[in-house]
Order: sequence, then structure tokens, then C-alpha cells
Amino acid sequence: MTTSVQPGPWQALPPSVADVIEPELDAISEEIMATIAREVPAYARPFEGSFGRGVQTGVTEALRQFLALIRSPSGARGPGREVYVALGRGELRQGRTLDSLQSAYRVGARVAWRRIAEAARRAGLDPETISLLAESIFAYIEEISADSVEGYAEARSLVEDERRRRRRELAALLLRDPPAEETDLRAVAAGAGWRLPRTAAALAVAEEDLDRLAARLPPDALAAEVDGVGCAVLPDSEGPGRAAQIDRTLADRRAVRGPAVLGPAGPLRALSTSWSLARAMLRAIQAGAVEPDARAVRADDALGQLLLFENRPLIDRIAARRLAPLSDLTPKARLRMEQTALAYVRERGNAAAMARALDVHPQTARYRLARLRELLGSELDDPDARFELELALRGRPPRS
Repeated sequence: MTTSVQPGPWQALPPSVADVIEPELDAISEEIMATIAREVPAYARPFEGSFGRGVQTGVTEALRQFLALIRSPSGARGPGREVYVALGRGELRQGRTLDSLQSAYRVGARVAWRRIAEAARRAGLDPETISLLAESIFAYIEEISADSVEGYAEARSLVEDERRRRRRELAALLLRDPPAEETDLRAVAAGAGWRLPRTAAALAVAEEDLDRLAARLPPDALAAEVDGVGCAVLPDSEGPGRAAQIDRTLADRRAVRGPAVLGPAGPLRALSTSWSLARAMLRAIQAGAVEPDARAVRADDALGQLLLFENRPLIDRIAARRLAPLSDLTPKARLRMEQTALAYVRERGNAAAMARALDVHPQTARYRLARLRELLGSELDDPDARFELELALRGRPPRS
């Protein structure tokens, strides 16, 4: 990649300054290499093989490019910039931060300035030019340091993209129904750097909550986007202290802004069931069919509501049949009768309990019950009819 250099203090230096520095390049390069080996612990080893070639190239190319800028300050650094981008990438591949490389750059700048300043004084350069030369050296080191930061960031982005790809692949395999073969799971898990647990639970959140949540989950959690839904696989979710830790995380608004649903824990081969329940419950909450007491919900705690939501067409068909006798009433009267019917099936026909549930006088409750019997007749005494009536009313609550 060829990139034009941003305006720098070297543009004000006379091109002849490069002639003063050039004879010193070999000695400067050797001293920089020796000082780096002595002062930067990560580089305190023989400069051999690809490692040694990389450091040597970085030092000599930096000096060569600096001279070129002085001689032609409006030019471009050309492919030499890639040397420092590559050094940044290399630090990530070696599992290091940029601290060591940045230290090496500072060492190089210090040594180069000392040797160049000596040459400049011997050549009789005026103090203003020497001061500008110092500013130029340290500005240039900042520029090549920025190149390495860019290379490091690019490499980290690629690594993270690959990690996410592998984790998505593993999540898809873990959630598959029927379950994948254990040998396949182990191979993909190894590639994703994840150890297969004995038990696990699936957690479902909105996709936009996933990154925030993943940053706060236990380190062994596996987070990935699955079909537009945020998924986290939580190993040993019912282990000592784990449930409380997960609950605290889900209660943190910095981690989850919308609802989060935890499926049941079980053997790894049953994870697809855990995910299916968690995802379905999340869908029900987002549709307003389930109103959780908190943002974090355990799917097993609301299975009845989920059953009604997932079978809406069937519930509607039952309602059309069991609530048909109420269809000729005015909307207000129909609402009263639906509320009365729901109180009836919930309180098992106890008029006093119905009155409390409806917040009406017991006599009013008995009157409404008598009217309900006129409309529904013997169905109120038929266990199967009462069961379907309750399904209809719970699946389609009376509208206020």
C-alpha cells in the first residue's frame, strides 16, 4: 500500500541534512539493535530467523525512509510503510501486546537522535536546524508507531472475525436437532478453543444485546448469533454459585437491556431443546403474550403461557367454539361475561372467591354467574368443556 505522508516537521529541513546522516546509518542501526536487545525484555534474545530479520528490517527501513523524507518531503513512503503494519500484525500473532514494540520504537528514537545529533554538531549545523531535526525524528517515530497500531488492529479484527465464525459454527452444531456426533462436536470445539461441558443451558436474548451480555458472562460461556437471535451456551449453569452469578449478570442493565430467557439445563445432547424453549419464550415476551416479572426469565417457569402462545391458531379455534354463546352480547356485556367465566374456572365456581377476584359484591358475582349459566348451560359442569373454556380465556384474555 502506498500512502502519502502527512505534513511533518522534516519538510522544513534542508535536503543536505540527509547527506550528514547517511554515513552514520550502519553504526546507528547496530547500536539500536544492541540497545533493544538489552532494554526490551520481549526482544532479549538472539536476532535470528524470521524474528531477527523482522527487527533488522524494521530498523534499517525506518532509517532509510527517514532520509528519503528529508530529501523529498512531499513524496510517499511507498511499500516501506507495510513493514511497520506487518510488525504490528506479528506482535498479535506472537500473543503479545504492542507494549514491547512501542518500547523498541522509543529506544530506536533515543539512540538515533543521540547519534544523529553528534553528527549534526560535527557538521556544524546551526542550533535551529538541529532542534528541527530532533522534532522530525520523534514525529516520524510516532508515525511508524501508528502504522504498527493499525496493523495490530487489523490482525485482531481478523482473529476476532475468525473466532466469531468458528463459534457460530460450533453453536449451530450444538443446537442441532438431531444432535451432532460427539466426534464432530469435539473437533469443532477444539477449533473454536472451547471445552465441551457435561451439562449446559441455552440463553436467548435480542441480537443487539448479545455483545454486551457476552462481555459479562463467565469466560467459558459460548456466545453467537443464531438465526437473528442472540444465543449464549452456559456450561454447568446449575453448578455451585453459577446460577446466582448468571442471575446477577442478567439483572444488570449494562449487560441486557431487553428480556433474557434461560432454557433448562441438561446434558449437552439436550441443548437443542433448551434453546428451542428459550427462543420460543423470548418470542412470546417480545410479542407481548407473556409479561415477565423481571427481564430475566427461566423458560420452565412459564411453560403454560408458552404453550398457549405457540398454539395460537388452535386456541383461537377453541375460543370460537366455546365462546360462541357470548357473541350476540354487546362488547361491554361480553367483557363482563368473559371475566366472570375466567373467574369461575379459576375459583372452581366458588362465588365468594369469584367476588374477590372480580372486585364486586358477592350478590353481583352470584347474579353474573347465573347469567353465565343461562348462556353456557351444561358446559360449565362438563370437565372437558371447562378445560377448553379455560384454555380459550387464558389464551385470549378478556379485553378491558
